[in-house]
Amino acid sequence: MGWHYPRGVTGVFDIVASDEFEQVSYFHDAATGLRAIVAIHSTALGPALGGTRFYPYATEEEALVDVCRLARAMTYKHAVCGNDLGGGKAVIIGDPATLRSEALFRAYGRFVEGLNGRYITAEDVGTTQADMDLVRRETRYVTGVSESLGGSGDPSPATAWGVLWAMKAVAERLWGSPSLAGRHVCISGLGKVGATLARHLAEEGAKLTVADVRPEAVDAVVEQHGAVPVAPEQAHAVPCDIFSPCALGGVLDATTVPELRCDAVVGSANNQLATPADAERLRHRGIIYAPDFVANAGGVINIAEEPHGYDRQRAYDRIRSIYDTLLAVFDRADAEGTTTAEAADRIARERIAAVGATRLIRTGA
Repeated sequence: MGWHYPRGVTGVFDIVASDEFEQVSYFHDAATGLRAIVAIHSTALGPALGGTRFYPYATEEEALVDVCRLARAMTYKHAVCGNDLGGGKAVIIGDPATLRSEALFRAYGRFVEGLNGRYITAEDVGTTQADMDLVRRETRYVTGVSESLGGSGDPSPATAWGVLWAMKAVAERLWGSPSLAGRHVCISGLGKVGATLARHLAEEGAKLTVADVRPEAVDAVVEQHGAVPVAPEQAHAVPCDIFSPCALGGVLDATTVPELRCDAVVGSANNQLATPADAERLRHRGIIYAPDFVANAGGVINIAEEPHGYDRQRAYDRIRSIYDTLLAVFDRADAEGTTTAEAADRIARERIAAVGATRLIRTGA
C-alpha cells in the first residue's frame, strides 16, 4: 500500500487526526533505555495486531510516521485476508545490536500488558521469536512465540508461503496457469522471508536472480539453488517475469518504476509504493502489482490462528486463500478501471464497514 502524510503534518495529534487513528501510546523505561511507540489504527474488526519493529530511527518524528504508516497497513491487511483483527504496530527506537536485553523486552511486555488487550504484538524487523518469548513472560497479548509456549513460532515461513501463492495467482492471471516452472523471478532481499521464498521457487522450477546487502546471504542462495547474483541497487531493473521486493519498503517510486523490466511485482516488503501515484505508474506501464498487504499476509494469517489453538495445517490452508483474494482484486480492478492497490483498499474498507457495523450492533457500543 502506498501512503504518506501530507506536507506539514508532523505533530502527534496532526498525524493521529490525519487518518483517524484510535490511539498512539509512548513508553519510556530509563533503566533499560526502552523508548517505544504503539499505534492503534483501528479495532473495528477486533483487537489490533501487528509486529514490533526495533530500529535506530534518526528522529522521533521518523519513528512516529513509520509506526503509523505500518499500523494503517495492518488494518487493511487483516481486513482483506479475512482476519477478525484490527490494525496496530509498534516500534522500539534504538539499535537492537546494542540495546537488546531481557530487561528491555520484559519492560516492553509490561507496556503492552498495560494496553489491556487493545494491542497484540508479534515480531518484526529487528525482533525475533526469542524476543517475543521474553515479552510473553509479562503479557499474554503476544503472538508468534515458541511452540513450547503454545505459539506458532517464527511467522516468516508462513509469509513466504503466502507470497508464493500470490505469485501463483499472478501466473494464472498472466499466463493462464499457476505454474511457476521456468519463470524468472528476481528477489531483492534475502532475509528470513526472501531466503525461504527462494527455496520454494527453486522447488517450483523457477529461474532465480537474487540480491541482498549481505554478500553471505546471496552466496548461500546462489550455492543452494543456482541463483544468479545481482547488486541490490540494480535488482529492480533486471529483465524478469516477476520482481519480488522482500527488503524494506518504498522501492517503487517515480525513478524506479520506469526502470522496471518485469511483467509483475509480487513481494513481501511492506509499503512497497513510495506514494499512491506509483500504483498508477505501474498500471500505465502494464505491470501487474500484487498489493503488498495482500501478498505478504501469510504471517498474520498464521499467527491469527493462535487464539483458536494453533494448528499448522489449518493455518497454511488459510494462507493459500491469498491466491483467491488476489484474483478477486485483479477482477475488481478491471471491472472498475482502477489500480490493483485501490481495488484491494476498497475490498478492505467494505469489509471493515460491514463487519464493524455488525460488531457495534452485537456489542451495543
